Amino acid sequence: QVQLVESGGGLVQAGGSLRLSCAASGRTFSSYAVGWFRQPPGKEREFVAGDTWLSIVDYADSVKGRFTISRDNAKNTVYLQMNSLKPEDTAVYYCAASRRGTFRYSDIDYWGQGTQVTVSS
Repeated sequence: QVQLVESGGGLVQAGGSLRLSCAASGRTFSSYAVGWFRQPPGKEREFVAGDTWLSIVDYADSVKGRFTISRDNAKNTVYLQMNSLKPEDTAVYYCAASRRGTFRYSDIDYWGQGTQVTVSS
C-alpha cells in the first residue's frame, strides 16, 4: 500500500514558477514509477510527467522544456518543478504511482488527493 500526499500548489502569475511535492508512505516507494497528472476545469485528467524506477522520464508535449520531474527515494518524495507557467496550466495536479512503470490512466495504482495550481494572466 502506498499513500501519496501532494503539497506546493497555489496562485501564481503567468511566467512564474512553483514546485510541487508528493510525499509517499511505504517502504516500496523506489519500486514504483511515479508521475504527475492534472485535471483542468471541465476537462479530463491528463498525463503531465513521469519517472520510472529506471530514471527514465517522460513529459507531455505541452510542458516539455518548462516542467521537470525528479524523485528522492531516500525521502520517498517526488517533485514537479514548474517554470514559465501559463494560464492554461491551471488545474488540479495529482501525484500518481504505477507498479507497471507506465502512465496510462488505467495503469495507475495509487493517486494523491490533488493540489490546486492557478496561473493568472
